[in-house]
Amino acid sequence: MPHVIIKHFPKDLDEETRARLAARVSEAVQEAFGVRAGAVSIGLEPVEREDWDAEVYRPEIAGREDRLIQFPDY
Repeated sequence: MPHVIIKHFPKDLDEETRARLAARVSEAVQEAFGVRAGAVSIGLEPVEREDWDAEVYRPEIAGREDRLIQFPDY
């Protein structure tokens, strides 16, 4: 079933913001894949700013246009 990981610079999100983010992402995934809400899992994975290039950009973004559905402009 669909599993979404959101990697981001560390930021404390309050419960309301986390719930709103989860609901919006889950709704989009449910619609796109035709699954029920209980089939979707979503994780938040903070990555330090100084580690972003080595841990996220180079291994998961750069040169992976074939797998990304949105490419960053940085």
